[in-house]
Amino acid sequence: MTRKPRPLIDLLLSIVIPSIILMKFSGDENLGATMALVVALAFPISLGLYELIRYKITNYIALLGLISVLLTGGIGLLQLDTEWLAVKEAAIPAILGIGLMISAQLRYPLIKKLLFNPAILNTDKISRILNERGHNEIFETRLLNATYFLSGTFFFSAVMNYLLATWIVTSPSGSAMFNEELGRLTLISYPVIAIPSMVMMLAIFYFIWRSVHNLTGLKLEEVLVESDSEAN
Repeated sequence: MTRKPRPLIDLLLSIVIPSIILMKFSGDENLGATMALVVALAFPISLGLYELIRYKITNYIALLGLISVLLTGGIGLLQLDTEWLAVKEAAIPAILGIGLMISAQLRYPLIKKLLFNPAILNTDKISRILNERGHNEIFETRLLNATYFLSGTFFFSAVMNYLLATWIVTSPSGSAMFNEELGRLTLISYPVIAIPSMVMMLAIFYFIWRSVHNLTGLKLEEVLVESDSEAN
């Protein structure tokens, strides 16, 4: 079964609702620090598990996101030093960036899985025309460069995650203030980190598309999978 995009629902369940619970219901007069953290984390954890089971999503990025949420819960429930939260916030994107760099060194850039894949582009048509024109090697080099660019976006996220976490979350883990600061971190990190990262991802996709266009002469509507299927 194919998962249909639903950004508003994902945003509500993963960010907005958990943040509100952490910031508004962590006091002793409400849920309390521990129960508020458990309830807040239940939303993104349930969403992640549901998608893994329902849609058979084996996306490693989604899996790392689920692990990240579980680690956040563990830090709060075990009342570990808040420095571990900053390390965890930086570790996930850093691991992704390192993985991309390794894939580039192995000459199998993961950019093919993330952006240049049959779910987005008609890779068969593109590869055929590249072969005909003898531009395969040039295109592979540009995909390699795109992989380096993409790894850079993850390293940017790692640094920003660490800085934001150390700046915002300063109260002892397991306390109501820790929960409130964690909720604030979740809300702020979306516009401060996620949106710039998304813009950089779009720029990288544009770089790939311009490379395809320059080397094959194909227009955008000729290489997108949906447009191509509609034309047939």
